[in-house]
Amino acid sequence: MIIILNKASEKQVQAILEKISEKGFKASVSKGASKTIIGVIGKNASQFLEEFQNMPGVEQAISVSSPFKLASSEFHVEKTTVNVGKEIFGNNNAGMIAGPCSAESLEQVLEIAEKLHNLGVKVLRGSLFKPRSSPYEFQGLGLKGLEILEKARSEFGLAVETEVMDVRDVKPVSEVVDCLRVGARNMQNFDLLKEVGRQKKPVILKRGLSASIKEWLLSAEYILNEGNPNVILCERGIRTFETECRNTADISAIPLVHKLSHLPVIFDPSHAAGRKDLITPLSLAAIAAGADGLLVEVHSNPEKALSDAKQQLTPEEFARFLQELRPVAKAVGKSII
Repeated sequence: MIIILNKASEKQVQAILEKISEKGFKASVSKGASKTIIGVIGKNASQFLEEFQNMPGVEQAISVSSPFKLASSEFHVEKTTVNVGKEIFGNNNAGMIAGPCSAESLEQVLEIAEKLHNLGVKVLRGSLFKPRSSPYEFQGLGLKGLEILEKARSEFGLAVETEVMDVRDVKPVSEVVDCLRVGARNMQNFDLLKEVGRQKKPVILKRGLSASIKEWLLSAEYILNEGNPNVILCERGIRTFETECRNTADISAIPLVHKLSHLPVIFDPSHAAGRKDLITPLSLAAIAAGADGLLVEVHSNPEKALSDAKQQLTPEEFARFLQELRPVAKAVGKSII
């Protein structure tokens, strides 16, 4: 249920919030210039629609049909912006996150961090945990890699983000990094979603390999419902019958989710394509479709990368990539580093 207040006093707002609490429901408050919108979360909340409608200060009480409440644009009228260090996602900026698929060593991370910093990148990606199809492939440095990311941040002023896979790792990782990432394979790991929702750090939630948009947004709901509003959705391609690419990029998901949700949506062209020659055209399409940013894999020596060698750009290729993106971003009212 949504309760719309028009020029309500603080006393009236407080009375409504107290009644919501008395009924055993949760409240989410969004304040605009003249109107305040209170979202009411709880089973059978709509049966009290008339009761809330008749309270002082209430302009209208509306039942929300969407199964995802907190993520819904009905529930939260204004678009959400999420800050990751100095980068902003969800406004007129097309934010950029770049770095190697995996953090492999201190030397590797510092080398690429310096090059990306010189190109204006503000957020460094570097996965410490790798969900690989084969148990014999590189699985990441794990928790011992945290000091490497911390070193990169302190030397170059970059915010750092990494994937988390295990509930037990969320707390120690969140104490160091600036942003947590839930990968496609863990999109419906509900215990993990709840745990990252209990943290104060921004969370990038990737769409699952075969997940519908509804399922994706319901997964975001788990994070939001735990009290963490800083969720960034990431479209990274879905699995289809096509085998020429690693996945099939679903560009239509970007404008569609913008209609359904207030959360920022970014795009990962590296995993959508699985090959570096398609990263630029897919990114151009994503920015034109309204993406709030990109998550791009960049490695100083991709041929020797321990994971995803074929889909990582060199720093030189990434610099050209940025040049090609800027005119399209400008045409749709966005700016890129």
